[in-house]
Amino acid sequence: MPRITPDTIIADVLKIDRGTIPIFLNNGLHCLGCPSAQGESIEEACALHGIDAQKLVDELNEYLKSKGLLD
Repeated sequence: MPRITPDTIIADVLKIDRGTIPIFLNNGLHCLGCPSAQGESIEEACALHGIDAQKLVDELNEYLKSKGLLD
């Protein structure tokens, strides 16, 4: 599976593993169920909310790696 990048759509991350929800929430992204999340990239959402996109991406990839979903 490819790594998560800032260009990855939020909904696509949630489809990979819903266990990523707390990571989004802990980073200040609480709009996971809103229609925008269906087509919004991590980078776009982070810019809108003043969040460090790379920090979030790194946490998501580390989580997925710990679950054996990434190399």
